[in-house]
Amino acid sequence: MESDPQLKYRRILLKLSGEVLAGSQPFGIDSEAIEVFCRRIKKIKDLNVEIALVIGGGNIFRGLNAARNGMDRVSADQMGMLATVMNAMTLQERFESLGVPARVLSAIAIEQFVEPFERRRAEEYLESGRLVILAAGTGNPFFTTDTAAALRASELRADVVLKATKVDGVYSDDPVKNPAAEYYPTLNYLDMVKKNLKVMDLTAVTICRDNGIPIIVFDMNKPDNLKRVVMGESVGTIIS
Repeated sequence: MESDPQLKYRRILLKLSGEVLAGSQPFGIDSEAIEVFCRRIKKIKDLNVEIALVIGGGNIFRGLNAARNGMDRVSADQMGMLATVMNAMTLQERFESLGVPARVLSAIAIEQFVEPFERRRAEEYLESGRLVILAAGTGNPFFTTDTAAALRASELRADVVLKATKVDGVYSDDPVKNPAAEYYPTLNYLDMVKKNLKVMDLTAVTICRDNGIPIIVFDMNKPDNLKRVVMGESVGTIIS
């Protein structure tokens, strides 16, 4: 099946936080929330968009928080990587139950459960129509899953990094706490640094800048937003 000619982005890297899988719960995995998100992603998969998905693990374990409470940072980050693998396996099962072939590729070796990440293998899966779920971050401590998303987007030659959030773009401050916060429909990479905006870490932004990959920050909770983004509509904040 050929891609819809109206698509602006044909190969995307979608970054999901682990928290979205918890739904309304403070932590854990909420089956109804996962069903909703997987169905929204399936809608654009049905347009023949090639999708690589990086998932966080914050709904199960947050390495940075554990390190702040006295745990060794390396061990804490490794546990966070394992949490992302659990989330990735959960998503794979749900996607396949919806008829979407999916593969989990991990940056750490757990071959009894999932395949190791290898760039050419990931590209082959994308080209053959499979959805690729990328787990375990970069496989290294001290790096966020945002950095993993930027790295994998560069390796897989994605057209764009889509960061799904709970707000409709980038603001000068938390719009929930500060109603006067300024909304930015567009930004350049250096604005992220100059304005000290905490949407993505500096390493992730730098990787995208160096490889010319735009970042779009948008609200995934609105049902049609993901489809609108890949069609090139003005949704969220574009950083380029």
